[in-house]
Amino acid sequence: MIPILELSTQYAQIKTEVEEAVLRALRSTHYILGPEVEAFEAEFAAWNGAQFGIGVGNGTDALHLALRALGVGAGDEVICPSFTFVATAGAAALTGATPVFADIDLRAYALDPASVEAAITPRTRAIVAVHLYGHPAPMEELQAIARRHGLGLVEDCAQSTGATLQGRRTGTLGDLGCFSFFPSKNLGGIGDGGMVLTSNPELAERVRMLRGHGSKVRYYHEMVGTNSRLDEIQAAALRVKLRHLEAWNLRRREIAATYTAGLQGTYAKPPIEGPGCEHVYHQYTLRTPDRDALQKHMQASGVGAVVYYPVCLHMQKAFSHYGPSTVSLSVSEKAQAEVLSLPMFPELTGQQIETVLRAIKSFSPAPAPVG
Repeated sequence: MIPILELSTQYAQIKTEVEEAVLRALRSTHYILGPEVEAFEAEFAAWNGAQFGIGVGNGTDALHLALRALGVGAGDEVICPSFTFVATAGAAALTGATPVFADIDLRAYALDPASVEAAITPRTRAIVAVHLYGHPAPMEELQAIARRHGLGLVEDCAQSTGATLQGRRTGTLGDLGCFSFFPSKNLGGIGDGGMVLTSNPELAERVRMLRGHGSKVRYYHEMVGTNSRLDEIQAAALRVKLRHLEAWNLRRREIAATYTAGLQGTYAKPPIEGPGCEHVYHQYTLRTPDRDALQKHMQASGVGAVVYYPVCLHMQKAFSHYGPSTVSLSVSEKAQAEVLSLPMFPELTGQQIETVLRAIKSFSPAPAPVG
């Protein structure tokens, strides 16, 4: 079976570097907010082009604390896509605000600015743009909407580390950028981890306080925060991996180009790369009306293929008490029925890629209905 993701080969390639870094952190006995975290915060912020980096426990916490830093809370509304991972809307709900779902553009699987505009009410406080699968959202249009309505703009960059729009990396295009270092990500740790980026010093200070129980001075608390800190061992490993990330992202783009070329003339619609965008292909996601049958065929052919995501958030029980959406989410529902992600990790071999493509090409889709 060719898996959707395989981590052991990458670990073998950087084993010595990672283990030396982890041992360095262990031997320091400074396990919480020590020199490794401080160095990684600075290095990751600089790599992305942001002024401040604040390491947190995971990507969900990054979103939650970013929204709280903007003052989002009970009685507010936060606009976000329904076609995304649950953490995007869950983080808004954790602040006490109401997640309000807007539709997506089927080409980039990102928020449709027109749908966002239609979803704004007097209670709207912020927009969360998700760079799904590693492709940048339409940030220029979303920035204009946020400015026009006086809204905060948060980027969910869990899948887009290294992606660019007009030469600027995602995570630096809104008020705050939120990252996950879950092991499967383009920059994945050896456990959970997250980061908030911003170039606004006031927002950086608020996030830093919120991650540590609302305190700037130990035992003196100015607000009710939480305990969400990136630990030293994770930071040490991530510092090693950051040095390899550009090469890994380049390899993902090469694999994606091979997939796309191989899919030309088939029934499967490959992902796009919009003008001025550089996709980093956290997932390579095609689309076809025969998705479920194709997935079964590929699994029978020894190829792992996964649906990200099978149920939109507005259809999930967890969000049902917020009531129906005020805007159409038909594009999101179409995406959930048609998307299928292929194996994607930098260590995929040419032979494996060809096996994936042969499996797709050997599938016979159902004939289109007449009339």
